[in-house]
Amino acid sequence: MTPQRILSAARALFAVHGYRATSMQSIADQVGITKAALYYHFDSKEEILHQLTLPLLDELEGALAEAEAQGGPEEVRWRAIEGYVEVHLRHRQTLTMLVKDMTLLVQAPVGDRFRAAIALANNLVAGPGSGLEERVRACQVVAGLADPVVLFRDVPADVLKEHILAGARALLGEPLGAGRARGPARGRKGGRPAALTEEQVARVRQMHASGYGAEEIAATFEVSRATVYRCIKN
Repeated sequence: MTPQRILSAARALFAVHGYRATSMQSIADQVGITKAALYYHFDSKEEILHQLTLPLLDELEGALAEAEAQGGPEEVRWRAIEGYVEVHLRHRQTLTMLVKDMTLLVQAPVGDRFRAAIALANNLVAGPGSGLEERVRACQVVAGLADPVVLFRDVPADVLKEHILAGARALLGEPLGAGRARGPARGRKGGRPAALTEEQVARVRQMHASGYGAEEIAATFEVSRATVYRCIKN
């Protein structure tokens, strides 16, 4: 189909030469049609860009919405991270095209949707009630999920995915082979149970309201951050 041929040709040209350096005439030449025929299918180069980015954006928003609907914060976090990576791996060429010309990421509506998706991913990875340390680390994790997809585009997707997830686990303090499951809770000593008394739960909520981060609260009570999140949420 001619529209799909046009989109495929435009994606390849944008990835190699950049969006701004690629003309409608060069796209028409690549497809083997006249410029008039190209305009019959697409009104402008902006429309072509919009159509090229729609699948990536739609899938990215869908993956994050699915992650957000999960139960506990750890499940939400890892569903968001894995979904984010998988979508970008499926759309490597489109991502390469966008990275080639970073100014595309500030164009509305493409830029607006990307910024919103990144902001949501940051929040899901950081978790509810997170402090500055957790939010900064979440930003570092999310920022590092897409770049390897472009920089190592010759590496098979399944292999690259495992390396990207291992890097995310390292940044978050997870054991490298942990998958979605949490590793040993940081700050917990010996066999102290994770459950907190009602008085301790009240204290957790007071500390959170006073601006303490989940990491600090977890260390204070020698429990996991997941336990802290449950106290804050319930």
